[in-house]
Amino acid sequence: MAGKILVTGASGFIGSFIVEEALRRGMETWAAMRGASSKQYLKDERIHFIELNLSSQDDLERQLAGQQFDYVVHAAGVTKCLNKEDFYRINTEGTKNLVRALTALKMPLKRFVYISSLSVYGAIREQQPYEDIREDDTPQPNTDYGRSKLQAEQWLDALTPRTLPYVILRPTGVYGPRERDYFLMAKSIKQHSDFAVGYKQQDITFVYVLDVVQAVFLACERGETGRKYFLSDGQVYQSTTFSNLLREELGHPWWIRIKAPIWVLRVVTFFGDKIGHMTGKISALNNDKYHILKQRNWRCDIGPARRELGYEPRYQLEEGVRLSVKWYKENGWL
Repeated sequence: MAGKILVTGASGFIGSFIVEEALRRGMETWAAMRGASSKQYLKDERIHFIELNLSSQDDLERQLAGQQFDYVVHAAGVTKCLNKEDFYRINTEGTKNLVRALTALKMPLKRFVYISSLSVYGAIREQQPYEDIREDDTPQPNTDYGRSKLQAEQWLDALTPRTLPYVILRPTGVYGPRERDYFLMAKSIKQHSDFAVGYKQQDITFVYVLDVVQAVFLACERGETGRKYFLSDGQVYQSTTFSNLLREELGHPWWIRIKAPIWVLRVVTFFGDKIGHMTGKISALNNDKYHILKQRNWRCDIGPARRELGYEPRYQLEEGVRLSVKWYKENGWL
């Protein structure tokens, strides 16, 4: 696939891998990022950098003026914030501003790929036995993150006329090298503790970052305007599977496995939020995280992605965890 591609959120976890794959394909690759963002994973001299201010359509029009992109992959966004308003300012309004600027500039795009999330659906199909969340289910997001992503999706759907060839990807929990939230689990296990909440069965799904990247380029090549695709590795796991695999890759350190009731998590995340606001540092255990960890059903139907895009997961959880822990060790995180 040839052409010129713009990747927003290029310095982030998923975005940096998208940039690498675009370079591997020989595409003219533009990495969009904030001025203060790190270029730690963007060292290739072939990368073209562009600073974009997603909070202003006028700024975006000025910054993008004179450019012609074939593909835009919008991976910029936030998964946790101190103030819930920031989810909507960045995830929702930032998407609107970018699309409006591209439209105003009459950018002749072949595809605009928006990285959304399974979290737009929230806690549905929670009666056992759990069933896959399907695209015809009604989204009921239970986090500000999920609601902000859904609002961006709905705004894209409402565009008239449909001049933007957009495709939406909804990955489940994305893990892999450079990812920090799942890394905290590995760090905790290395320090001899594993913490889980809730006694009701929890069905969890995962997708390795390079499988998300695979889906991004398949969507660029053959995604149909307006279509939305769930992404996972096609398997369903229990809540202990991930931590068991992490422990195995860490050499089986002794550990204390704590399983607490949901109300304990509620207390922990309440104080996590309070401390975060006092210190100005976002806690990994916050109010949004409470609803995510409380949710019992994360199954999703990736059949449409397989049939329409040709998506086929290449990394199952065992291999993905092995590669992730290997990277964490080699890069001094563990």
